[in-house]
Amino acid sequence: MTNPSNQAAPAGGPLAGVRVIDLSAVLMGPYATQILGDHGADVVKIESPEGDSTRWIGPGRHPGMGPLFLHLNRNKRSVALDLKTPQGAAAMRRLIEGADVFVHNLRPASITRLGLDYESVLAINPRIIWCGVYGYGEDGPYAGRPAYDDLIQGAVGIADLQQRSGASEPRYVPLTIADRMVGLHAAHSVAMALYGRERTGRGCRIDVPMFETMASVVLSDHLYGRTFEPPSGDAGYARLLSPGRRPYETSDGHICALVYNDGHWQRFLRAIERDDLRIDPRFADLSSRTRHIDEVYGFLGQTLRGQSSAHWLALFERIDVPAVPLNSIESLLDDPHLAAVGFFRQVEHPSEGTMRTFGAPARWVGYDVSQLAPAPRLGEHTESVLRECGLEPG
Repeated sequence: MTNPSNQAAPAGGPLAGVRVIDLSAVLMGPYATQILGDHGADVVKIESPEGDSTRWIGPGRHPGMGPLFLHLNRNKRSVALDLKTPQGAAAMRRLIEGADVFVHNLRPASITRLGLDYESVLAINPRIIWCGVYGYGEDGPYAGRPAYDDLIQGAVGIADLQQRSGASEPRYVPLTIADRMVGLHAAHSVAMALYGRERTGRGCRIDVPMFETMASVVLSDHLYGRTFEPPSGDAGYARLLSPGRRPYETSDGHICALVYNDGHWQRFLRAIERDDLRIDPRFADLSSRTRHIDEVYGFLGQTLRGQSSAHWLALFERIDVPAVPLNSIESLLDDPHLAAVGFFRQVEHPSEGTMRTFGAPARWVGYDVSQLAPAPRLGEHTESVLRECGLEPG
């Protein structure tokens, strides 16, 4: 039998031959469709004549080609259409006829006004996988409300958790974490729907609401004692909420270390010659350490301040306890592991010149997911895509 790892990978990724019509903008929807495009799908990005608003965010070299847009929209083709005109609406219907997937992040009322709700799209293409990504499920009182990452972080308790864990006030996480998490859910939902269609021949409708999705993510950690009826304790995972859960200060900087399981603690306490704590009931096992987590983190913080970062990193490596240096965004760009695995790539964009980017982080054997088509200029592919559908651009 031939070893699959020795076979030449096909030219495309696992989604080669799948066409996605992407009527999404800003971040959540484009992130989902970027993942599909990175894995071989032909993603046709439908933009208004003004373009996706992320084109204008950040220090770009040319108007409409900002860094957020470049990183969210590689491996896509841009078609500029005014869907409020008869010509634009007709072109969109023709594109949907030949598509496998339709993704949008418009509010339900807006997508209905455009005639692109699920029932209307299903009438055009019965095999379509229709995926709507928006703020709130349609069955609840918040249906139709606008939603952005900051709002959802606040609504599901993330900002409050920041304060409970030691911040002076409620704070948003400085990442578009809700948009990214919901985008990931949308991408894997579409992939599962494609697999289901292979078996049944049927398309389907998928609704991915931000609020419910992020509530499930947060509550998976923090429902905690409120899991049971009656409750066995308070909500909130104590270890994650401890003010001591942070990078540790050393004598010359900071490091990140996680002395977590019983083996870690036994080896660490032995290495620092604290045999007294090896029999201390507070440190005895994971359950006890969790109950006394503030004392545990306080002890670690006090101990690690006594030696240099290099000292502790060497010790933790020797005793096999997880630890890493504290990176900034700038130092992350020079991380030796990322360099060794070829994470960063220097590419030549046809209009933006030399730029640093990164590919799909997962490694595949049997498929080639290394191709990175540059993010398109606004309407760059309008004529070619419409001609593929038998239309002459007007």
